[in-house]
Amino acid sequence: MKTFFAALFFCLCSISGFAQLERVKVEAYYLSDSLDATDTTGGNLPKGSFTYRVYIGMKPGSVLKKVYGDAFHALRFSSTQPFFNNKADGVTFAHELNKNRYFDNTVALDTWLALGQASTTGTRTYFGIPKSLDVDGSIVGGANNDGGSEGISQGLLTHNDPWAGIPITQADGLDTLVATPDGWADNGFRDFLTLLDSTMFGSIVSQSSFESWNASLQNSGVKGVLPDSNYVLVGQFTTKGDFRFELNVVVGFQDGQDFREVHYVANGDTLLPGEVQHPQLTYPLVCGCLDPRFVEYKPSFGCDAPDSCLNLIRFGCMDTAACNYDPSANRNVSSMCCYPGLCQDRNLDQVCLTGTDAPLELNVYPVPADLQVEVALNARQDGGAVVKILDTVGATLKGDVSISLVKGRNTWIVDTSGLPSGVLIMEVSFNGSVIRKLFPKL
Repeated sequence: MKTFFAALFFCLCSISGFAQLERVKVEAYYLSDSLDATDTTGGNLPKGSFTYRVYIGMKPGSVLKKVYGDAFHALRFSSTQPFFNNKADGVTFAHELNKNRYFDNTVALDTWLALGQASTTGTRTYFGIPKSLDVDGSIVGGANNDGGSEGISQGLLTHNDPWAGIPITQADGLDTLVATPDGWADNGFRDFLTLLDSTMFGSIVSQSSFESWNASLQNSGVKGVLPDSNYVLVGQFTTKGDFRFELNVVVGFQDGQDFREVHYVANGDTLLPGEVQHPQLTYPLVCGCLDPRFVEYKPSFGCDAPDSCLNLIRFGCMDTAACNYDPSANRNVSSMCCYPGLCQDRNLDQVCLTGTDAPLELNVYPVPADLQVEVALNARQDGGAVVKILDTVGATLKGDVSISLVKGRNTWIVDTSGLPSGVLIMEVSFNGSVIRKLFPKL
């Protein structure tokens, strides 16, 4: 019982913890063509290479402070084909890229990590922004490009493929911010002495994956170019293969007088204090049932799959030796079970939830409950009702509260903040009949 409610508590905390990190966006940035493949200055960029950009979308006012892997949460990037790294001017971290290099050959498609900033600090420092939100034109590709080693007259990076949406010659996903972050620090990517990068983010060795339990890129904190959407760029990845990742990030925000940080992680197998699992930090998303009322629900699903929610959760006694065994239950509540001679003077009408033929329909949500619940009653006639909350032994925890019902739908809020954790019973007495509804309380 304790384990089950611990799981329910985790589910709700994970969902409510999403408040600062609202979404993860994987943008189709560019699809290379045969002209791009002619360049040898930047190295081998195969025709048909996909360039992805990954953004963290946060609540307005929040800042992204760190991308990392640690002893409990690995930082992973992989593809079924090697990643492209420009051998002439490629970088490991986008904030170290000279903005003038965006004009050269295929540098704009280099694979790198970022924390918002996408060029070195100067008179114009660029930050990443989704192409769909970029309205200041482009400095990338076409007339802005030097044509690469073959001197292509119209420039490189001109391919207009539907997969990539807006052409990067129209919107390059780069814009400026007045404030630039400081306090840059990195670990686990480059050699400490030589600063050479032999990982998939460097051009020394062609690689198709990166996994580290001790790597990070951090700064003082950065917001998105547009405050409302607050998208912060965390990486660009070019590969001809199938792209995957697991990200962990630190988001900071002002909470009254205090500044707080939340660690959002891809894998929730081990969660330390201050950590919240966010399913969108794993790509591709694993889809499934996202309705916690159903047996098939998992908080680790990153998207809803049609027809994946099949069996509504039904609480009850699942012990066949009990006198109130419920064959329709799929979540056992052992405290409800009553055995011959050992029923502790319980009212079996309450324990077994009889009286469901009352002239109204009762629903309680959300499930599980925390600080409050909304009670919904569909009454078939007008009348007075008495509402109370019981435990599974039948003891009254809250009540009696008198309400007036009208024919049709009636709703109101019930404070459950002071009630104990466990499975509780919402009871409504109406026109001589009684209806009860089980609901879990964190």
